[in-house]
Amino acid sequence: MAYLQQGHSDALAQLFDRYHGLVFGVASRILRDNGEAEDIVQAVFLEIFQAAAQYDRLKGSARIWILQYAYHRSFNRRRYLILRGFYERADASGPLRECTPASYGESLDRVETAKTLQEAFRHLTKAQRHTLELAFYEGLTMREIEQRTGWSVDNVKHHYYRGLEKLRSVLCEKSSDRSLNSSPGEFVTHVQS
Repeated sequence: MAYLQQGHSDALAQLFDRYHGLVFGVASRILRDNGEAEDIVQAVFLEIFQAAAQYDRLKGSARIWILQYAYHRSFNRRRYLILRGFYERADASGPLRECTPASYGESLDRVETAKTLQEAFRHLTKAQRHTLELAFYEGLTMREIEQRTGWSVDNVKHHYYRGLEKLRSVLCEKSSDRSLNSSPGEFVTHVQS
């Protein structure tokens, strides 16, 4: 923290390496959503970087200071999500199904994957689609997307992570539909070819 206060921005990387798992753990337990927890991790370390001058080692360790940020930001975000009905929608959809890129990639060949991905992009909001296109097709960072679109970094992150979550959901659904609609012999032949 002393190095960060002296303007050595690479000290933030050291703090991040040391404490990002702790911040993510706190946020994910409070928010019960990994995408939201990842957003909190980024927000916390950005705030730490911006407020480094306020840190006073006589009042507590850097670990405690970072944890306070994590708890406060997580509870604030949870209140916001509750007001927006985020948890009601999540509970209504039932338990989350485990789906990995390998599980939906195994059942689709390249042509089908491209078609499925195009279809999945149609399920995104305009902002989510635009954000993901800028990130993946043009290789822009969150800050560059912020500059290009005029949205805040928090909005860019929100559109990015919600878009990824929606894509994953659609791809998992397509994968399970494909598995259910093909015979075992057809699936084995498809995988071997």
